[in-house]
Amino acid sequence: MITIYGIKNCDTMQKAFKWLAANNYNFEFHNYKESGISPDTLTTWLQHIPVDNLINTKSATYRALPETDRKNALTNTPDAIRVMLNNTSVIKRPLIDLGKGTYMLGWDEKVIAQISETISRDN
Repeated sequence: MITIYGIKNCDTMQKAFKWLAANNYNFEFHNYKESGISPDTLTTWLQHIPVDNLINTKSATYRALPETDRKNALTNTPDAIRVMLNNTSVIKRPLIDLGKGTYMLGWDEKVIAQISETISRDN
C-alpha cells in the first residue's frame, strides 16, 4: 500500500492525490496536521533520505525557527527529529512511502511515471 504523507491543503499534495487517483493507485493519506508523526517514522525516513532533503529549508516555518534550531536540525539527528515533531510543516512534501523501503520525496510526475511499473495498484 502506498502511503502519502503531508498536509491536505498543499497544492503539491493535491497534484499527487489527483495523479494517483487518475492512475488507479490505492493509497492512504497521513495528514501531519491531524495525526502528527512518530519519532520512529522520522528515524526510518532519515535512514533513507538525507536530512537536508527531508527538511524543507525554503519553507517559511523553517526560516522562522531560531538559528540554533535551523543549524542543529541539519547536523544532528535527534535535533532534526525534535524540530520535525514540533514543526511538521518543515518536512518536505509529499513524502510517498511506496513500500519495501522505497520513498519518493516531493512531486515529480515524470519520476512517479517511471517507477509506477513497480508500484502495486492493489491494497
